[in-house]
Amino acid sequence: MEASTTRSVARARTGAALAVAVLLLPFGGYGLARIGAVPESTPIFLGLLTGVGGFVMLPTLCEERAPFRHTSSRLTAHTLTGERSVDLNRIAGVRLLTTFSYGRTYRTLVVRDSQGVRLGVTTERSRRKLRRAIEKADANSAHGVPGPRVSRAARTYLGLAPQRGLMAHTVLAFLLVTVSATLYVIVAVRLGGQ
Repeated sequence: MEASTTRSVARARTGAALAVAVLLLPFGGYGLARIGAVPESTPIFLGLLTGVGGFVMLPTLCEERAPFRHTSSRLTAHTLTGERSVDLNRIAGVRLLTTFSYGRTYRTLVVRDSQGVRLGVTTERSRRKLRRAIEKADANSAHGVPGPRVSRAARTYLGLAPQRGLMAHTVLAFLLVTVSATLYVIVAVRLGGQ
């Protein structure tokens, strides 16, 4: 199991590095344009093309996809970077990732266990198992055992906290996505305009 976990973490890091490399392509295009190897507008073209791909690909790298395998202590699913298995008895942290597409809001609970394996939980069955695991960890933390770090938004989404904070989380997530995408395009256009 240890070798499988190591491979899973390595594949996840490789996938994230690839997504970041895609986002950085306009800077490479800028360097090539400066030496005259490509047209000066290349960073603009690359920025618009890779920005969409990178911003869409990065959040979905760890999301669960069929087929799923659930046991009493593990969530296992396929992701874009291969199969991942999270130990529910050793959860280190849970956070809520909110993305937007076609006028809809998509929420993914990103679970990380103590071995560093991350899995984006999107199905109702997986959410129920995760909720039970967090409730069990919370009960154990009342007896002095340190529990996982679960964000307020994740607790709210799982129904473990009052519903007040989810709207603020959604607004902040929307602003973060909007501002970062806008700044990315501005930088790509500036690089292309030189």
